Amino acid sequence: MSQTFVDDPAEAALGVAGPLAPEPPEHGSARRVDVRRVLRFVLRRPGLLLSVAVLLLVVLASFWPDLFTSQDPLKGVPSQNFRDPSGAHWFGTDELGRDVFSRVVHGAQLSLKATLIAVLVAFVVGGLLGVVAGFVGRWVDDVLMRFVDVLLAIPALFLSLALVTALGYGTVKVAVAVGIASVAAFARVARSEVLRVRQAVFVEASRTSGARWYSVLGRHVLPNAAGPVIVLATLDFGSSILAVSALSFLGYGAPPPAPEWGTLISDGRNYLANAWWLTALPGLAIAATVLATNRIARALDGEWSRQR
Repeated sequence: MSQTFVDDPAEAALGVAGPLAPEPPEHGSARRVDVRRVLRFVLRRPGLLLSVAVLLLVVLASFWPDLFTSQDPLKGVPSQNFRDPSGAHWFGTDELGRDVFSRVVHGAQLSLKATLIAVLVAFVVGGLLGVVAGFVGRWVDDVLMRFVDVLLAIPALFLSLALVTALGYGTVKVAVAVGIASVAAFARVARSEVLRVRQAVFVEASRTSGARWYSVLGRHVLPNAAGPVIVLATLDFGSSILAVSALSFLGYGAPPPAPEWGTLISDGRNYLANAWWLTALPGLAIAATVLATNRIARALDGEWSRQR
């Protein structure tokens, strides 16, 4: 579209238009530009692309395990026990003749479910404690932060062991124990962000104009303080996978023959001399998932923010 420029003030007074403003871009084109930026960002980083592919495979295995294997993870053929990894059994077979690959695939559902519950518990409970402590302040802040200091003084694995012993065995109880052990970090980050946002000029202006406290909290404080807490939840995902697998390895997870990742490693440690794949290949699946999650979290936390 051509633009018409008017230099004469008289013409402008008569209503002749000045330079025509360019038309705003359509939402669809802006969305396409964002998609291209994301694709360019991922494709320029082979490690990040591989991490996204690994995490996508794990998620698909968690929700649709039949896409990867049709074998029953609980059914064994004793005559085919301790088979080496091959085309028929990608991860070999265990002492009962069960296909290890199918057990790893179906175990992803249990392990990922427990990890999601653990991160959700830590995010909700820790975020709530941090928001209340930072927004209310005074003696409430002192009491809640001293409680958080006590949690920080106890190693996370020991605290998880104590909690799961009190709660009982099972996948969900292990997940709750791991989530509670991570509450302190979320509370600290949420409190610091709420304190930072609470002192901002726009929050003070909203209070001065007579806004209610819940309006200030919901419209200004929470939306501006949630970003770092969400990033922490992404970073905590990998460590929660390790913690859940560690407790399952120690026997606190789902009872046998449930194929949790930690349980698979625990069952295979007695056969390392003649069946190394029973421990190595499930451990490799855990390591690949944790490394992929950490790589994606690092990209979201730093690399993407610097390019925006």
